[in-house]
Amino acid sequence: MAKVVVLGVTGEKGLWLVDIAAGTVTPVQVPASGDLAAAVKQRDAGGVFIKNVDFAVAVSSADTVFSGHVDG
Repeated sequence: MAKVVVLGVTGEKGLWLVDIAAGTVTPVQVPASGDLAAAVKQRDAGGVFIKNVDFAVAVSSADTVFSGHVDG
């Protein structure tokens, strides 16, 4: 099972490394070349890249999630 996820939020620049086991989130420095750089280039052009993630949703605040709502 994956213990680390790299994510980006629509409308926000940059990527984040979420370490599930450690409970941390840190910014990712995108490399100049390689697979991650190619995926970021696709993202910058409006593409979506998803691999081995079966649920993700961006909401306006943590309170929204804890109240049981998902923004539309």
